[in-house]
Amino acid sequence: MKDIYKAFGQNRVLTGVSFELHEGEVHALMGENGAGKSTLMNLLTGLHKLDSGTIKINGRETYFSGPKEAEQQGIAFIHQELNIWPDMTVLENLFIGRELSSKLGFLNSKKMKALANEQFEKLGVSISLEKEAGLCSVGQQQMIEIAKALMTDAKVIIMDEPTAALTDREINKLFAVIESLKKNGVSIVYISHRMEEIFAICDRITVMRDGKTVDTKNISDTDFHEVVKKMVGRELTERYPERNPKPGRTVLEVRGATKKGLFENISFHVRTGEIVGVSGLMGAGRTEIMRAIFGLDPLDAGSILIGGKKAVIKTPSDAVQKGIGLITENRKDEGLVLDASIRENIALPNLASFSPKGWIDHKSEQQFVDLLIKRLMIKTDSPETPVGSLSGGNQQKAVIAKWIGIGPKVLILDEPTRGVDVGAKREIYQLMNELTDRGVAILMVSSELPEILGMSDRVLVIREGSLSGELSRQDATQERIMTLATGGL
Repeated sequence: MKDIYKAFGQNRVLTGVSFELHEGEVHALMGENGAGKSTLMNLLTGLHKLDSGTIKINGRETYFSGPKEAEQQGIAFIHQELNIWPDMTVLENLFIGRELSSKLGFLNSKKMKALANEQFEKLGVSISLEKEAGLCSVGQQQMIEIAKALMTDAKVIIMDEPTAALTDREINKLFAVIESLKKNGVSIVYISHRMEEIFAICDRITVMRDGKTVDTKNISDTDFHEVVKKMVGRELTERYPERNPKPGRTVLEVRGATKKGLFENISFHVRTGEIVGVSGLMGAGRTEIMRAIFGLDPLDAGSILIGGKKAVIKTPSDAVQKGIGLITENRKDEGLVLDASIRENIALPNLASFSPKGWIDHKSEQQFVDLLIKRLMIKTDSPETPVGSLSGGNQQKAVIAKWIGIGPKVLILDEPTRGVDVGAKREIYQLMNELTDRGVAILMVSSELPEILGMSDRVLVIREGSLSGELSRQDATQERIMTLATGGL
């Protein structure tokens, strides 16, 4: 891809980007959110038409009319935002648009099941093919998407944040599959913000910044600090800002919380000015506990106390009134109204404060939204831009802005930096520090152990629906957390 230009209206997204992929290599494509990485790949696969520049495949100028044609020509794209059909089965999702049929024209379910099981076995996946895809966890849905792409016999596979929702075991399986594909001459474009992965499996790296190509290098010729500096245009001295917590009184207490089949007898507390990390393997029940506290899934037993008083939380509205905000792990389906503007999304939980007499005071709403956009450095031309058109990291910032606006006592962050670049991650961490300095209590669920260790004042470890242990900041190590998460002592 050479001298690629692309604008959406007045917004110039790519301005002269060049990118080259060799046969049988894993090529990392890195840059901050909004740098243009996904747009570049969408141009390659024909989802968007480029304004100028050339695309050559095997030396021949080639342009696809859309992703389906690109797939037929051997280029598969595993998107960061999952494209699962929730009401269809896992098997139907795997073969949608390319179903296998017998000579008589009937669906050949037997052959499709055999191919699906073979692919799942390679990936170490155990999911029923008859299960509705919408009932699968985010991690399982990600593995379905990966399996689907691998079954196309693609020559080029684009992976956009493929491990964001996966456990360490699933990640190791995927890396083994990538090595095998590489040996068979398959080329992989690997888009990820997880620096450890880039240096573990990639051969070369191209860094983008503000819609331009900054540099391309062999992985062996660069390091973490150089990549970060090129991505953000500045030095990031530390990945995690220093914390000086001053925990106060207990603001949230959970006693004996139980939801049959999901979690049982969970008890813990969070104090003002404190970040409590919640760790554990995928499917351990971490997200389910947070949803129950927020009133999305009512408890079967147990109680929640706010400021020492028993709180009745049956709906999210009850939780918001009690000063609890929840940033969900799935921003696309649960965190945002994608067709609505940034302004409408940020203002949504705060409408009561703009309408004291029953109608909205648009001037105060606009000032409030502008302040939050500026504070969180959300990259946009206008607050009226549809939030769905923002990059993943800027969408995440919009979700955070929405809940900061209610002035929460307790903020629950479920995977707060998933799919967010290293510069924006640090901004989110600094924001968390500012919130706790103002007395906000934070519960942070994260699958990234460095994040848990870097930001938590205490760590709760959940295993198979039970609280298997609690560690102080001083005692918490990756080994101790994993021991508790896997059933050790």
